[in-house]
Amino acid sequence: MSTAIHTVLTQFKENPVNWALAAVLAYVIRSYAQSSKPNVIPAKHPDVIVFKNYTPKELTPFDGTGEDGKVLMAVNGSIYDVTRGRNFYGPGGPYANFAGHDASRGLAKNSFDLDMITDPALPIDKLEDLAPDEWESLREWEQHFAAKYLLVGKLVENE
Repeated sequence: MSTAIHTVLTQFKENPVNWALAAVLAYVIRSYAQSSKPNVIPAKHPDVIVFKNYTPKELTPFDGTGEDGKVLMAVNGSIYDVTRGRNFYGPGGPYANFAGHDASRGLAKNSFDLDMITDPALPIDKLEDLAPDEWESLREWEQHFAAKYLLVGKLVENE
């Protein structure tokens, strides 16, 4: 046994490359010895969003100021969850007036003024007075929302 140890030590003294190989071997052995199973993230079911009908009154609380911070917006009768874009549609954002409301008229006219928002207690705005270019603008906005955000409901008249 002592002759084997003596031979190994002699080899280390005579050839410095053996030191490098021994260091690599020690590192590999240490890595395997210390490795453990990877951290497992427990599976969690994603939040379920049920497609439902909203009246203008029911839509109003979803302006981003509620406990859940959810931001919903109606565009041409479809309701989208725009919470991901809360920097735009949430409180303090440039489109915050539209949060929790039917934004169709404002988007069609490219106006963010408060007078573009229909009072939720009134019937849904039928948009009958829009010009053809305003309808085109509304359709483009609707395509934008449909491509980017989750459709969560349909806007229906108050009861």
